[in-house]
Amino acid sequence: MVGRVCRTSSSVLDTILMLPGERRERRARAERAEEMLDLVGIADKRLSFPKELPYGDQKRLEIARALATEPKLLILDEPTQGMVAREANGIVKLMGELTARNITILLIEHNMNVVMSASDKVIVLNFGQKIAEGTPAEVRANPHVIEAYLGAEA
Repeated sequence: MVGRVCRTSSSVLDTILMLPGERRERRARAERAEEMLDLVGIADKRLSFPKELPYGDQKRLEIARALATEPKLLILDEPTQGMVAREANGIVKLMGELTARNITILLIEHNMNVVMSASDKVIVLNFGQKIAEGTPAEVRANPHVIEAYLGAEA
C-alpha cells in the first residue's frame, strides 16, 4: 500500500478526518496492493511483516511495491542476488510476466544465467566501458566479452 501513496490525491487533513474520498482511495490502495502481491506470488503472505518473509519473498515484495507506482520502466538492480537457482528462476519468470504487461525492465545483474534467460537485449560493460551489445546469443559469442570475462588464451 505504501507504493500507492504517490498515486493518491487525499491530503493529510482528509486522512485525519477520514473523509469519504480518502476512504475510497484507501480501499483502492488495498485492492491494488492485493493485486500486486498476487502478481509477484506472495498474496498468501500478505499478513506477514516484511522482516518475517524469506529473503526471496522480501525481494518479491520490493518488486510489488515498485509495481504499485505503475511504472513504465522498472529498474531492477541485482534482483536475484543471494538467491538459490530455484528462487532466481522464479524472478526470471516474473520478469517475463511483467514484460508481457508492457513494463520495460532495465536489469542490472551479474548472474549470467539470469541475464541470458531474461533479456531480449544485453549491454556488457567492462570497467565502465561498453564492450558489447546485442541479443544474448550475440553477446555470448562476442570475442571481447569472452576475453573480458573468461580471459584470453595464452
